[in-house]
Amino acid sequence: MPVIITKKFRFESAHHLPGFPEGHKCRRLHGHSFRLEVNVEGEIDPETGVVMDFGIIKSKVKPFVDQLDHEYLNQLGEIHSEELLKNPTSENLCKWFFEKLKPLIPGLHSIVIHETCTSRCVITQ
Repeated sequence: MPVIITKKFRFESAHHLPGFPEGHKCRRLHGHSFRLEVNVEGEIDPETGVVMDFGIIKSKVKPFVDQLDHEYLNQLGEIHSEELLKNPTSENLCKWFFEKLKPLIPGLHSIVIHETCTSRCVITQ
């Protein structure tokens, strides 16, 4: 029977959304306390009793979280030629994390980005 496990992370970042109309509050520079959820699906290993060690997930995800923490996301996108970070909407951040982590985490099921306590985006495979 498949099980989904979740490891959560937090990071603080600033951004602006250049695709929004002039005068829209999200077009101006602002910041968020982002929450990231990494969901992994798999069978419970009968020997270990787990789908995957949470420490393994943390070791794969933390370098990317650290890359974004306390940074200006649009500027990172320009510096590193990361198109999704040049327009760092919640949707593009979800996609960015999914693309980075899919080759590193077997069974990656979904990525969830919480931009605020009431707004989130989910990408599944």
